[in-house]
Amino acid sequence: MKMPVIKRLVETQTLESLVAAEEALLEEQELAFEVEGEDEGEKLTHVFAAIFILNHMQDHGSQFKDALREYTKKVRVSIS
Repeated sequence: MKMPVIKRLVETQTLESLVAAEEALLEEQELAFEVEGEDEGEKLTHVFAAIFILNHMQDHGSQFKDALREYTKKVRVSIS
């Protein structure tokens, strides 16, 4: 998971385009835009993180850094 990639997706893509990219990755189809990542799993992680962050920003009126912090908290909890 690379934070600069997630930030770039949040800044350049809409929620709808990210959801479409998530579906395309799950269906092993071509993406409409480039998502950086070493493999499909990492690309999916970046897209999913960007979706979570955009939703959190919209739902809570928060800034990117606060939404990113919430996402990383959830990742840490799921790992431990």
